[in-house]
Order: sequence, then C-alpha cells, then structure tokens
Amino acid sequence: MPWAVCEHCTTANTSVALWLYSYPRAKAWQHFLTAMKKISYPSPNQDTRATSRGEGRLAEGASHNPTKQRQEQPGPPARGDTRGSRHVRQEAADTFLAKGSAALEKLEALCGEGSENTHPSKLLQLYTQAVLDITYFEESQLVDEDFPEETSLEKVKELTSVLSEPEDLVTECSINEDPINILGTELVECLYWRRGALLYMYCHTVKERSEWLQENIAIFKKCLNDGVRYLMKMLSFRCPLRINEDVSLQDKDTARLLSEGIFSDTHLLAMVYSGEMCYWGLKLCGEGEQESLETPDPAPDSGPGCRSHSAPLDFRELGKSMLTKYVSVCEGPLHGQGWSTSSAKQMLCYLGTKK
Repeated sequence: MPWAVCEHCTTANTSVALWLYSYPRAKAWQHFLTAMKKISYPSPNQDTRATSRGEGRLAEGASHNPTKQRQEQPGPPARGDTRGSRHVRQEAADTFLAKGSAALEKLEALCGEGSENTHPSKLLQLYTQAVLDITYFEESQLVDEDFPEETSLEKVKELTSVLSEPEDLVTECSINEDPINILGTELVECLYWRRGALLYMYCHTVKERSEWLQENIAIFKKCLNDGVRYLMKMLSFRCPLRINEDVSLQDKDTARLLSEGIFSDTHLLAMVYSGEMCYWGLKLCGEGEQESLETPDPAPDSGPGCRSHSAPLDFRELGKSMLTKYVSVCEGPLHGQGWSTSSAKQMLCYLGTKK
C-alpha cells in the first residue's frame, strides 16, 4: 500500500522520528562524533563531484556508484601513494564527513519539527546517506593507514555493522515494507556494495601478511565468505533485461550488458571482486576446508558482517561463474573500453584446475 494512502503513515513517521532522534543509539552518529575529533572539515558544498549516487569515489577507495577502475589487477587504492594524492583523498574524505554532518543536522531538524508531515522514506533515506558519507570517511582512514594489523579487524566489523543499520531501522520502526521499497534500489545496492568492497580491500591487504594469515585463517575465510555474499546480494536487486529480438544493432551492446545484469560499472566491479575473493579462498584456504567458516568469531555475534552465514560458498564454481561473465563482457560489449582481463583469465585457469 502506498505511503500516501496508508492509514498507519502518521504512526510510522512518528516511530521513525523517535528512533532517529535517539542519536545515542545510532552508530552512525557515534562514528560522526568520533571522526569529528580528528579533523576540521570544509564546507559541505565544497565538493560537488559526488551526488547521492557517490560518483567518482572509487579512486578514493570505496564508492556508492563508482566510475571505472581501469587497472591490471582489480584491487583497492594503490599503496605507496604520493603525499599529494593522499592529501587530495583526505580532502575528499573530509568533505564527505562534512556532507554527513549536514545530513544528520537536517535529519535532526526534521525529526524535531513535526515529523508526522514528513514522508518516512525521506527520513530513512537521509539517514542512509549520512551513514554512507560518514563511513566513507572512516574507510579512507583505513586505506591510508594500510589496514593496521592490530586494530583494523575491529574497525571493519564496526563499519559493516553501521552499514547494516539503515535496513535494520526499517524493521525496528515496524514498517511493513521491504527496505528496498523504502530506501530505494540505489541506496540499498550502495549499502551492500560498500560492505562487500570494504571486505574485499581488507582481504586484499591481510592476505599478504603470512604470519597473520596463518594464525587467523578462519577469520580470513569468514571475511571472504561475507564479502562475496554482500556483493552477490548487491547484484541480485535488479532483474536482468530480457533481450527482445527486435533490439536494433546500435543498441546491441547495451542490451547485452543489461541482459547480464550489469547496470553500472559498480555491478561489473562486484563481479570481478567476488570472483577474485573466491580465487583467494580456494588458493589460500584450500578446498574441502570451508566448513570452518562456521567457526565462532572471536567475539560472539560480531563477525565482520555482523550477520551469520552458516552455509559455506563453493568458491570454485562461484568464482568461475563470476570471472567467466566478467571476461565475456569485457571482451564483448566493453571491448576497447579499458577493462583488463589478463588477471581474471589467470585466476580462471587456477579455478578450472582440479587439485
């Protein structure tokens, strides 16, 4: 039932406002207060490159809806950045923190001035945008610090938990709607993309720490498992386009992409990231050992995604599926557009070899 004619709309609005107004409980608000102690930030209007879709953020390490990452090996932002590039990235991160601050202030004002007149989805969408902006700032800190070995796991857990909060809000406010109907497809996709991409970047870093990996292989496998699941979920929200025989020749490439469920560069990156994580899982964790994914986390109910996934993934088959589709698309409709497939092909060779 549309919100505009729902007889419970006023009640729903009030419960949303009351929940959001109780900021001490909201993790994003706490993260904002913590982050604010670290910087003096610019005006929220200083950076106009990023819209609510988060365009242009991939270069800084994580994105709502990023532009293409054209590099030989899909991965997080390059380590060893110059001071200048780090400074630019930090300025961008500070700007997003300021944008998150502005969103929370606007939200606080809406919650305090008669929220019964405000569409509940508007409150929740505004909160979600604040969550995305504030957590982006903290992700940038982790990337610049190269995911410190002693503290980064807990920070990754916190961030994935915060990024789960908008969907939890919809449930806790007794709104009998699917979160995607309240927040919108793009924001929900962003929430899953950001969690999956964060775990990808974390795993990309810690897999090079042989001693840590040996001692924490179960945690590493769980991070891979959760990261792949977030990315697969992100890819599931839109239905692939069914190609009609009457599609004109000039639209053939676009139709092919849409038929594969690729609606943006982010969807393509989600495919190759999930495929690469499956490759890491098989190569570094071994086949037939994935049952240890069910090993309890160091702290109860505090896994990297803060959501338990008991059934292990078939890294070999899922990895082959994702990377095969990636290669097919990059060498088909996206041929000549700057997407490299050599690393993906090497991973496919490994995944296709039965040990």
